[in-house]
Parts: sequence; C-alpha cells; structure tokens
Amino acid sequence: MKRVFPMATLGAATAALLAGCGSDGTSNPNIAIGPPASTTQSVSQLIFDAYGIGEDDYSTYQEGFGAALDGVQDGNIDISIGILGLPSGSIENLQASSGDARMLSLSDDAIEYIEANSDYQRFTIPSGSYEFLDEDVNTITAYAILMGNTDTIGEELGYELARLMVEHAEENTHSQSAFMTLENALNGADDLPIHPGAKRYYEEQGLTVDNPVAELGDIEEKREFILGTGSQGGTYYPLGGEMATIWNRYLDDANFTNIETGASIENMVSIRDGNMDLGMTVHAPAREAVDGRGEFDGGQVENAAFIGHIYPEVIQIVTRERSGITSLDEIGN
Repeated sequence: MKRVFPMATLGAATAALLAGCGSDGTSNPNIAIGPPASTTQSVSQLIFDAYGIGEDDYSTYQEGFGAALDGVQDGNIDISIGILGLPSGSIENLQASSGDARMLSLSDDAIEYIEANSDYQRFTIPSGSYEFLDEDVNTITAYAILMGNTDTIGEELGYELARLMVEHAEENTHSQSAFMTLENALNGADDLPIHPGAKRYYEEQGLTVDNPVAELGDIEEKREFILGTGSQGGTYYPLGGEMATIWNRYLDDANFTNIETGASIENMVSIRDGNMDLGMTVHAPAREAVDGRGEFDGGQVENAAFIGHIYPEVIQIVTRERSGITSLDEIGN
C-alpha cells in the first residue's frame, strides 16, 4: 500500500529503507506531492490518473516545495511536483547545490487527459529557462489569483487592493510581479464572482468585466488583515510578503500580514470559515470552491470574490539525473 511520510521525521537511510527504494530509479519512487490540503496534491493526483499510476506504485511525501527539494537534494525524495512561478528560485538552488537537476515532461496523452478533466492548460517551459534545461519541457499551467473575503473586504478596500497591485507592481521586487499588469488583470477570473471594488477599478481603466458581481456582507471596521500565501519554499510566500509591504506602504488605515499556509485549498477554506481576509490561490480550485465541487463538495465557499490576477502558475516536476528517472511512464511499469 502507499506509504505517507512527513520528511522532517526521517533520515535518508531510514526513508529509503521504509519506502522500499532510494534514488536509484526503482519502480516505487518517493514522490513529494505537496503539503496536506494543497492544490499541489490535487494536481499530483490528476497527473497520476493521466499516467495510470496507482497508490501502490510510489511512496508519498507531503511537503512544501522548499522542503521537498531539500529532500531531492539529500536523496530522500526522487521526484517533487510543484506549482510555481517560472523560473523558480528553489529549482535554481537545487541545480546550484546538486549540479544534476532534471525536469520531467508530460506526454501529449497525459496533457490531453488533464485538459479534458480540469481547468489546466498545456504550457511549454522553454529551453534555457534554467541553466540545466537544454530542451523544451511540456507541462500544464493555471493562474495564481487573489481572492478576498466579502465579509471583511469592503468596496473601497477592494478597489485599492486591485489598484495597488497593478499601479505599483514595479515596486515589488519578486520576479513574478512582472505579470501584475492591467493587460493580465482578469486572467483566471473566468466564471468567478468579482469583488465590486475591483470591478469598479478595472472598468475605470477600460477593461470589460463580464463576471457576476459578488455581494458584500455586513463589513465591520477593522485594521488588521491576514493574507494567506503558501509554503516558504514556494512562490506565494515571498511574493505575498512583497504585496503586503506595498499595501502597508500606501494604505494608512490598514495593516496586512502575510502568513505561511498550505496554499490554495487551505486559503479558500480559511476565507470560508472567517479566519482569513485574503488568499492567494490557483484559479482552478477557486472555481471549485465557489461552485462547491471537487475538494469543496459539501463545503462551498460563498463569501469569496476575485480581486486580481497575480501570475501564471506552472506545474514543474523535478528530479535528479542520479535517480535514473527520465519519464513518469516508468513508474509502476
């Protein structure tokens, strides 16, 4: 049966013994699929389904992407699946420390399966995106977006959050902030309710907004706001920290704190439960959340609204040459 190990509790030798394989290309590799209640886990399962990879074909590690890549470097983990900006600093660090990073492509059949069964779309990572990448890699992508709690984010604040994301993006030092432009502002908004403040800003800038407008709750005056991001080894946490810094710089009556979370799904649940004001999420689980589908079947999120696009999310599957793994087709076969 599939084994699930938290990386922090295992050393390299113990992990290899318990999992039944090391980083030697055997048929039962150790795969990091993201932290619990994360979109990465949902995407990982979608990829496994596309390849016919069953629970008995691998051992699971539930880690944030930074910890997962540490495991790849140390030899505890054979493959790490992550949803990240391009390029990812964590992957660049893996190459710098190991010298033999390898990125796995998805097959055309797998991509067609994923496109037919989700909101993810084909994406090509160009050769040269990383120092070690000498050929294009086929994968899938979605959009990272910002969702707001309609019980705590009033119209004027929603307007300012959207405006500052676009008009002060140049002050954000994270590389993915380059995608926070007016041209991209509605990417990932398809079929999501939009915050009335954000809608007003985008329409003032000449954009056409066809989304249903979210209804705001009884907004209570407050000063402290929580922004849910992701794990420290990923893109959300540092990028969200930069976003919070800019909001704090220009909004005198509000203070924003970014916190580390399990990312998309956890953030949407926290908004639903009133424990979070803003959350970074992939657009696909956000749509499931507001529709009450998938992970949110029986737990629909009715108090969340789209505020803005952040950057394109790219699924990146990383191993090392020493693992001997060159394709997901090799797993379980």
